[in-house]
Amino acid sequence: MKRRAVMTAIGAGLVGAAALAVRPRDKGAPHAEYFARASRALRAAGIATPTMVIDRDRLLANARQVMRNVDGRLPLRLVAKSLPCLPLLDLLMQTMQTRRLMVFNLPYLQQLAAQRGDVDLLLGKPLPVAAAAEFYRSFQGGQFNPERQLQWLVDTPQRLAQYRDLAKAQQLDMRVSLEIDVGLHRGGVDSAQMLQQMLAILREEPRLKWAGMMGYDAHVAKLPLASLREKALAEAKTIYREYAGIATQGMRTQGEADALVFNAGGSPTYRLHDGSGAANEIALGSALVKPSDFDTDLLRDLSPAAFIATPVLKADRRFQMPIGVEVLGDAARAWDVNQEHVYFVYGGNWMAEPVSPAGLAASGLYGNSSNQQALLGSGAQQLQVDDYVFFRPRQSEAVLQQFGDIAVMEDGNISKRWPVMEAMP
Repeated sequence: MKRRAVMTAIGAGLVGAAALAVRPRDKGAPHAEYFARASRALRAAGIATPTMVIDRDRLLANARQVMRNVDGRLPLRLVAKSLPCLPLLDLLMQTMQTRRLMVFNLPYLQQLAAQRGDVDLLLGKPLPVAAAAEFYRSFQGGQFNPERQLQWLVDTPQRLAQYRDLAKAQQLDMRVSLEIDVGLHRGGVDSAQMLQQMLAILREEPRLKWAGMMGYDAHVAKLPLASLREKALAEAKTIYREYAGIATQGMRTQGEADALVFNAGGSPTYRLHDGSGAANEIALGSALVKPSDFDTDLLRDLSPAAFIATPVLKADRRFQMPIGVEVLGDAARAWDVNQEHVYFVYGGNWMAEPVSPAGLAASGLYGNSSNQQALLGSGAQQLQVDDYVFFRPRQSEAVLQQFGDIAVMEDGNISKRWPVMEAMP
């Protein structure tokens, strides 16, 4: 009996030791100096609501790094939907020496044509022909000339026929680019036969001017194995080269070849294009502020430049679940030191994750809230009411526009506020 008792005790001890080994360790810490400095800047600026903060110094460092990576081999086109703020676009266009923008919706197209009359615009997705008709109906003229500075994107013979009918009915000269499928399989030209049908429409209608192609290859960077990525990239470039060759040959009587735009890339893949393929320009946007969805090897040399800052409304001593299920909160605290304290912040439930102070996380038990998000931590964060918590967005499009004017941080101070463009799909 004594031997059995000893063995039982040893077994219990081993189980206890194993449990301690897998028990979560304290992940908490106060703000690192970068975010402590940002907190002081926000407090000095009197910011008391959830706010999007852009670090201008990091933003410009990212822009210059992209330019070093590209090294003049291809022109750059900035993606407006990912940088939906005119002062932000102005700064980047000046820094990166480009007036080329990619636009994805009618309101942005109208605004940019009216307020930035010297830009060159390429649609990043095909719009219904009714949207094109509305653009021409509402266009007030000015410096911007749609016949020279605007490329509509068409993806099928049927849509191209609709644009042809619009051009004929309203006597419009329209430049059109062809969306091609280089492997993403999100639509666009997917066969030589389909391409020939569209080229025939272009040849037959003098009002339509072929301007080039756009092939988006974001799928390449998302594939899990290097061998798969290399194969997908090679296939994408082969498809692009073949379609560009067919179209250039088929449209040889229309315009000069060096005026055609063969757009490729995007933030995840811009570094994969060096001018050796058919593509003669690359587009990017999100990489310049680097939300967390863009933490990839190809973007490792860029720094996060956009954060959501929001005040702490309530800093409770310990995490408790509502009456009736308090035992769940007790068990969570007993097991995980990182669930001992709860902080309720102003707003929440954004497409973002808390990044500072370290060790904060939303509660799976308490749930999400767009009004007062509960964040759990060990207490090592040392947060008090009115302190700031910083979140890092997962993407820039749509998220940058959720908080009103962007607070621009420069040299450790909030130097200005930038109005954002209206949120649009």
